[in-house]
Amino acid sequence: MILLDYKDSRPIYEQVAEKLQELMLLGVLEEDSQMPSVRSLAMELSINPNTIQRAYGELERNGFIYTVKGRGSFVGSIRKLRNARGQELARKMEGLAQEARKIGISRQEFLETAGEVYDRYASDHSELSEDLEESEDSQKENQKGEEKNV
Repeated sequence: MILLDYKDSRPIYEQVAEKLQELMLLGVLEEDSQMPSVRSLAMELSINPNTIQRAYGELERNGFIYTVKGRGSFVGSIRKLRNARGQELARKMEGLAQEARKIGISRQEFLETAGEVYDRYASDHSELSEDLEESEDSQKENQKGEEKNV
């Protein structure tokens, strides 16, 4: 499910691209699986298809999805996406480490704080991941039922 924040200063296409990346990293959109069509996703989100097309173009330029002419867009390498997001995270951490040193926070304090924040986030979002897993299981069951009906 993609939720857009119309108060966010970033363009809608960037938000859509980011949310799709998150779905890929969470395993909701699996490697080599077909992406939703531009038209269907635009209708679902009630936004212009050109906005979705631009988000898909951005994802394709970064190598996170690929297009097969006449068939649609497909999820590319999740490992490539994970590496790119890891590099982005490392750049952010570098900035935080520089700031921590400037204000006199020791390496040990920095690492402890980072660990506490990570653990707090993990515990706060464990329910979310459990709900996501249950949702995926029910979707797979529904797909199996639809296949039997065909």
